[in-house]
Amino acid sequence: MKKPLLYLLILLVTVFSTSCSQSPKETFEIGNKAFLLNGKPFVVKAAEIHYPRIPKEYWEHRIKMCKALGMNTICLYVFWNFHEPEEGKYDFTGQKDIAAFCRLAQENGMYVIVRPGPYVCAEWEMGGLPWWLLKKKDIKLREQDPYYMEQVKLFMNEVGKQLTDLQISKGGNIIMVQVENEYGSFGIDKPYIAEIRDIVKQAGFTGVPLFQCDWNSNFENNALDDLLWTINFGTGANIDDQFKRLQELRPDIPLMCSEFWSGWFDHWGAKHETRSAEDLVKGMKEMLDRNISFSLYMTHGGTSFGHWGGANFPNFSPTCTSYDYDAPINESGKVTPKYFEVRNLLSNYLPEGESLPEIPDSVPTIAIPSFKLDEVAILFDNLPEPKISENIQSMEAFDQGWGSILYRTTLPASKEEQTLTITEAHDWAQVFLDGKKLATLSRLKGEGTVILPPMKEGAQLDILVEAMGRMNFGKGIYDWKGITEKVEIQSDGAATSLKNWKVYNIPVDYAFAKNKKFVKQDNPKKDPAYYRGTFTLDKTGDTFLNMTNWSKGMVWVNGYAIGRYWEIGPQQTLYVPGCWLKKGENEVIILDMAGSVQPQTEGLQQPILDNLRVHGAAYAHRKV
Repeated sequence: MKKPLLYLLILLVTVFSTSCSQSPKETFEIGNKAFLLNGKPFVVKAAEIHYPRIPKEYWEHRIKMCKALGMNTICLYVFWNFHEPEEGKYDFTGQKDIAAFCRLAQENGMYVIVRPGPYVCAEWEMGGLPWWLLKKKDIKLREQDPYYMEQVKLFMNEVGKQLTDLQISKGGNIIMVQVENEYGSFGIDKPYIAEIRDIVKQAGFTGVPLFQCDWNSNFENNALDDLLWTINFGTGANIDDQFKRLQELRPDIPLMCSEFWSGWFDHWGAKHETRSAEDLVKGMKEMLDRNISFSLYMTHGGTSFGHWGGANFPNFSPTCTSYDYDAPINESGKVTPKYFEVRNLLSNYLPEGESLPEIPDSVPTIAIPSFKLDEVAILFDNLPEPKISENIQSMEAFDQGWGSILYRTTLPASKEEQTLTITEAHDWAQVFLDGKKLATLSRLKGEGTVILPPMKEGAQLDILVEAMGRMNFGKGIYDWKGITEKVEIQSDGAATSLKNWKVYNIPVDYAFAKNKKFVKQDNPKKDPAYYRGTFTLDKTGDTFLNMTNWSKGMVWVNGYAIGRYWEIGPQQTLYVPGCWLKKGENEVIILDMAGSVQPQTEGLQQPILDNLRVHGAAYAHRKV
């Protein structure tokens, strides 16, 4: 073959390959009372799902479930603290590969709405803000604090590197990007919102409409003229009332409910939440009949694995590990009666000539026979090297973000009882004197005092504090963990601050949990301890670990942080995805903060999400 002909053939192959590898570019715009997709009216029917709450192996299954429901778009948050757990160390790989998630959506014919924060709420640890921001004690969060804004800009630029090439204007499937999140429930600060808008644009999000969401009661407080305004509300809301003021101000814009709440989330010590399918479908139908776009929050909630569950404000109300949300697709990705009712509705609102795809098969669920966790490592016998501190300081001051922390000091002699006052322990503390437990203090109950018995000189005081989720709403995002102020002994009307502490960090990392001196014990004492056991499988599938024999703590399965449990309920099981199990031997490690009733568990085929084992008044969530 002659060289000129060869070169021409190579060029043609290159051009053809390039054109095939790129999706045809589309357009998405804000038109007169309608969104326009490629110039034609388009109603956004978005399914909110969160990639960190779904194992990566199941991402595509959940996307297909949303498409089979009748949705045309996936809506998602970007979780800053998930991608930058340490300052300056970004991670967008594996489970955190948000670009791969968006591309999966595109491969399955779904558009994407991105909500990059920096604050997201979402019942997520600190509302998505990184804990290490609190190492700067005078920081102003969600304000124009120079350090905070610089960190926001750095992170948003990293998000831009991942996602801006996936905007619809560049052949991708991202059709809208949100600026901040429900800021009206936090404050009034248009200059701050404007700066976040500019940061989002500077990160490269210039090829799609930008919008801001809020409630109909406060959306005007921070509304910017150059952004689309959307409203958030839940089932049972009066649609006319929700959009009345917005239509008065902007009669020609397309209307959108950017969060139509399908259910609600659960708190430890409170009843399991559900919402009516009838009300959900009624509200969706009313919006569809009026060409109002919506995002169903949540379509599939999933699981706040590990330590990622947050807490509510103004009451400190930590949220359960399960984020089932009473959504149409349940926590483990299975259809519910609510799913079929929504699907039946949406089947009537398809483009001409289209039909709904078949519902994907569910991941199999298995039962696992009861097995013992009879290898035990007592926490106090397996402490790391201590850090020395003259004064009490929060967990963040010791460069720790999550887990538990032990404060230890010695006490002067006393012939009389004294009152120990802890101001204050975030969030669940146990007090020991010379190794004997004196009391358990819960932030939910506002407890902070312990009576100390008479003691000899040099008695050892231990205060073990477990951090639960940082508050994710309102001013509660300033939620330092550990002991946040001081520890005092009060005697004869005088208060003496205790000093000279040894401090032990107990993080949530699997590497820390597995690296312990485990000893076989059939009936261990009810002390804080790690428990290890194994079970064997000949086939894998989803299961739900039964935690009713255990008190409070954290579970790891094959190295995966499954989540927190607490005997008070309402959640009594932990979802274990089958993709994290394996044929043959599987390992379970449980850190139980107060000791088990029986050190054994089993895998159930159904979750227990509605078993409240304490009287509700005992854990009334107090105001902070």
